[in-house]
Amino acid sequence: MEPALDEARAIDAAAFKAVLGRFCSGVTVITALDDGEPVGFACQSFASLSLEPPLVSFFPARTSTTWPRIRRAGRFCVNILADHQDELCRQLGRPGADKFAGVDWTPSDNGSPLLTGALATIDCELHDEVDGGDHTIVIARVTGLNEHSEATPLLFYRAGFGRLAER
Repeated sequence: MEPALDEARAIDAAAFKAVLGRFCSGVTVITALDDGEPVGFACQSFASLSLEPPLVSFFPARTSTTWPRIRRAGRFCVNILADHQDELCRQLGRPGADKFAGVDWTPSDNGSPLLTGALATIDCELHDEVDGGDHTIVIARVTGLNEHSEATPLLFYRAGFGRLAER
């Protein structure tokens, strides 16, 4: 027997965040050029989706003002951040005008900003979007892959940044 919809809605938002915050994830920045201007946002809700065809997914908030600009571009770069890039993540994760002020980047193969110091980058084209409640589920086709560094990844855990311990 499935729980009633009202029961599912009875989940406390604070408890939901606290429990799901115990899942550690890597941190990415999704970047594109919109009318020649670099745009991007920090995103820890990113995952590989399919090998054939090669697909990845990420989940921008419906309130994002940056995602519509990236969507319009149609192609973008997923930058996987290294453990020393927490300040860069904060800068690109906040709302505001020129998030790219002082940010060092070069064009990726598809022309999107490739952030200097990223562990790896994934060039993508928009494949599909699906309703995900207060977020959008973005499905992207991978068009290019680059490894840049052997550094360790920046991690997100319990609403803060972390690093891998020595193995």
